[in-house]
Amino acid sequence: MDMNRRHFLRVSSAGLVGSSLVALGFSPTAALAETRNFKLARTTETRSTCPYCSVSCGLVMYTLGDKAKNVKASIIHVEGDPDHPVNRGTLCPKGAGVMDMIQSKDRVTFPQVRAPGSNEWKRISWDDALTRVAAHMKADRDANFIKTNDKGTTVNRWNTTGFLISSASSNESGYLSVKVARSLGIVTLDTQARI
Repeated sequence: MDMNRRHFLRVSSAGLVGSSLVALGFSPTAALAETRNFKLARTTETRSTCPYCSVSCGLVMYTLGDKAKNVKASIIHVEGDPDHPVNRGTLCPKGAGVMDMIQSKDRVTFPQVRAPGSNEWKRISWDDALTRVAAHMKADRDANFIKTNDKGTTVNRWNTTGFLISSASSNESGYLSVKVARSLGIVTLDTQARI
């Protein structure tokens, strides 16, 4: 095809007008325009604390599920809590990646025990786990509890067991945890949170 300059300008202007009409929405084929649903529109918002370090940054977790019987809710989005006084909506790289930890197939979600000398972990129930912890604590306390010191002064100390309180605890549950630990005679206790 022999094309001169005038013919080239006509073809290019026709192409420009046609593509502009398509860009403005005048398409020869029917286009279905639908607004996309906001991904968090049907979710439940839950506030939590980041589990990684002692800074105790606030998280907002969004779960999808209608809370009906036999429906397992799943967390679909995690972000920093803008109303939290520690982080004010920001998260470090570990906190920003907490979604990967939650959805990891390697995450341990049940108690396990390993017998002495064995290299195999055995799954046990929560009741068995709590019973074992209580039995070990009682045996250690009975064997190592100090009622009086060398001078005969009552001290009621249990020096061989420590107690670590979670950074995810509220002030009230932290206070109660300290009271329980002190009432048992535990001297070495600490909290992970530094706020």
